[in-house]
Amino acid sequence: MFPPLYILRHGQTEWNAEHRIQGSLDSPLSEMGRAQAAAQGRILQTRDLGGYRALCSPQGRCFQTAAIALEGLFDRIDTDARLAEIGVGAWEGLRRDDLVIDRAMDESEESALDLYERAPGGEGFAALHARCRDFLSGLTEPAVLVTHGITSRMLRLIILDKDVAEIGMLPGGQGVIYHLENGQMQQLTIGA
Repeated sequence: MFPPLYILRHGQTEWNAEHRIQGSLDSPLSEMGRAQAAAQGRILQTRDLGGYRALCSPQGRCFQTAAIALEGLFDRIDTDARLAEIGVGAWEGLRRDDLVIDRAMDESEESALDLYERAPGGEGFAALHARCRDFLSGLTEPAVLVTHGITSRMLRLIILDKDVAEIGMLPGGQGVIYHLENGQMQQLTIGA
């Protein structure tokens, strides 16, 4: 079992809005992304976070989200490189519709999931799984984690004891919060 966690995905970035693949690259939050981070903060203000610590991906979009969403809730926010987004090698910085691949793809996050597995020179799901499992195995106290779309899914997949092949069955979304405790997951919204 893992300690109770709140897992936040960063708010929308300028590149997210352009359907550009970020991976280890970075782009600032858009106006919508800053609003999403503020909404995350309002949700977390309604929760009892006594005994929790804050951990964040070192990538700018996550730290920008954490600065907004966690303002006044924690004295410090620690970074951990294991919370960084999956690397997508040669495809980082490209728009999804610029890729030459063997199938049609819509603009949904779920449609693009296998790109993260297939990216030339990318990290791949097995390596991301090992990195996320290593991170989770070291957690000994409740935490608020600010991370990325694919990394969030992988963390939740491990906590929920699901196979990597089921990663697409987990919900995504920018600026969302998932509460995980006792092997159960709840997506939080204002009033929930």
